[in-house]
Amino acid sequence: MSETDDALELRRLRWRCRRGMKELDQLLLRWLEREWAAASEAQRGVFLRLLDCEDDRLWRWFLGHENPSDAALHALVQHIRSLPSSG
Repeated sequence: MSETDDALELRRLRWRCRRGMKELDQLLLRWLEREWAAASEAQRGVFLRLLDCEDDRLWRWFLGHENPSDAALHALVQHIRSLPSSG
């Protein structure tokens, strides 16, 4: 993939990370900005599946009120929750 393709893909993903809640935006973008470049194809695939989930479900997962039944999604949610905020 060329640098232009990478930049275009990141721009599309940033748009997909924009949700109905600022807090969700921040959590999803934090992983995208910090982890995407070094992530394996499998890890990227799990993140893309996470982006396909409904906002209310994501919010319950990130608050710890529910857990995804999918182990890979659960692990990613836990990882994103553990990432320190940038400021």
